[in-house]
Amino acid sequence: MRKLFSLRYWRNTFVRVYRLLRSKDVALRDKLLFLIPVLLYWVLPDVLPYMPIDDIAVTMLVAQWFARYMENKYNSKI
Repeated sequence: MRKLFSLRYWRNTFVRVYRLLRSKDVALRDKLLFLIPVLLYWVLPDVLPYMPIDDIAVTMLVAQWFARYMENKYNSKI
């Protein structure tokens, strides 16, 4: 639980996501699996007015999931 509040942990997560998004080894379909939901949640927050989760919290949770999933799928740290 302590690592969830660590800035170093989240910086590392976003660096991993950036590298995955820039990698030519990751398929476009997989990149869009991350980008579309995050962008929609940032652009259309009023569509879900009863969601008590902030935009950045959703982005952080999806980024963590995306980094783990893609690294496992492509069997490497890009």
